Amino acid sequence: MYKLSTSRVFLILAICAVGIFFAVPNMLKDKDSLPKWWQPVNLGLDLQGGSNLLLQVKMDDVLKERMSTIEDSVRQVLRDNRIRYKNLQANSDGVTVEIENAGSRATAISKFSKIDDGLEIVEDGNNVITIKYSDFAINQLKAKVVDQSIEIVRRRIDELGTKEPVIQGQGRDRIVVQLPGLQNPEAVKVLLGKTAKMSFHMVDSRSTAADARRGMLSSSSRLVSGDGGTYVISRKPVVGGENLIDAQVAYQDGSPVVSFKFNTIGGKKFGEATKNNVGERLAIVLDNEVISAPTIQSAILGGSGVITGNFDVKSANDLALLLRSGALPAPLEVIEERTVGAGLGADSIKAGVFASIIGLICVVLFMLAAYGLFGLFTTITVFINLFLMLGVLSIMGATLTLPGIAGVILTIGMAVDANVLIFERMREEVKNGRSTRDAADAGFTEAWRTILDSNLTTLVAGFVLFYFGTGPVRGFAVTLTVGVLTSMFTSVTVSRLIITYWLNRFKPKKLPI
Repeated sequence: MYKLSTSRVFLILAICAVGIFFAVPNMLKDKDSLPKWWQPVNLGLDLQGGSNLLLQVKMDDVLKERMSTIEDSVRQVLRDNRIRYKNLQANSDGVTVEIENAGSRATAISKFSKIDDGLEIVEDGNNVITIKYSDFAINQLKAKVVDQSIEIVRRRIDELGTKEPVIQGQGRDRIVVQLPGLQNPEAVKVLLGKTAKMSFHMVDSRSTAADARRGMLSSSSRLVSGDGGTYVISRKPVVGGENLIDAQVAYQDGSPVVSFKFNTIGGKKFGEATKNNVGERLAIVLDNEVISAPTIQSAILGGSGVITGNFDVKSANDLALLLRSGALPAPLEVIEERTVGAGLGADSIKAGVFASIIGLICVVLFMLAAYGLFGLFTTITVFINLFLMLGVLSIMGATLTLPGIAGVILTIGMAVDANVLIFERMREEVKNGRSTRDAADAGFTEAWRTILDSNLTTLVAGFVLFYFGTGPVRGFAVTLTVGVLTSMFTSVTVSRLIITYWLNRFKPKKLPI
């Protein structure tokens, strides 16, 4: 206690200096000119205003699409095995088919089970076979779709340059999107409302739209509208959008177009398709709508191409952004929208700062009244603790919300708990007849275990809140946890440094507590 090594003193002061340095941007007015590595704490939606969107993943559409694929596979199996059937149809619950011959039904069931993992094959007493996914497989599919949707939404929002958005799952099929500082989310809603599923299909030159409407449509083709007309295209795409690796706006004859680039696999498929179908039309389908259907003039072997159409700069940019970020696995529906005004956020900040100041004043007055000079030392550590908290939160890139401010205020009161334990232990040691230096040493040494136990329980609560909580609850958990850790450092280490210096400098015969 009497002496601290030079290296230990240097380490304590260095930690304090680094914390204060990274807390400084929070005090500056001109924050935009600061380098990226030296930024203030980000303010959440409730503090700076912005928009909050609650999106629902339309799982029924995913299941319908999956079952449509299963239907095509079932039809192919039945044809390959020359099994007679009727009433083959698909919906979101499953695929049903009627097979009258018992032997053929048994063969079909054995083949159907190999179409995909997680399928259940059910036969009723009316010669009808139902193919559907098991509950476990559906739950796995839902979780995967939501995770993929969150990732795609994050890519699209990041492409817009929105600062510090919050994008996270809520429940089993919902996504929360918080956009601080954005007061008009209409453009974002339009952007997120597009699944951007892109694929390239050959136009079926043997059939016309009129033939399709009369029922004269091959099972390998389907009818799609768009680009000023209706097209009969092949069901199976030449190449899918999952093979796209880049899309950018370019200009052709002075008009904006979208250039795209495939990966190696996609480039090879695209090259073979264009090489073997020169003179035929290639339909570019986005979200089940033809956006362009150019005629293939020659083989395109470079793995890249251009989408032309009636684009302006904005629409070309939007399409390129959608293609770069990838396709959503399911449509998203906005089921709740809230906008927080910037003025309301400013009022919340003022209220939080006012509450923090009142709490700080009360804590300081109590410590000064109860412990005199040592209370003043504690006040110094409380201020250092606040700077360290801000510094750590800034380094982490954390987002401060209104519940986060509550965590800061709570930490101000908790920051002196360790000092109270230390000082009370010192008083007991003095009453037991120990010298000033021995009493001070015992105060820090003997109270450490109690301090650790009390703060450890708070840390456990903070980790639980962070792990199981969402949004504001997590914000509170982060500030609480950081505050507890920094207060343990300042209350024990910094306080010890100050008191040790005071004891060695003034050599008092009596502790001022």
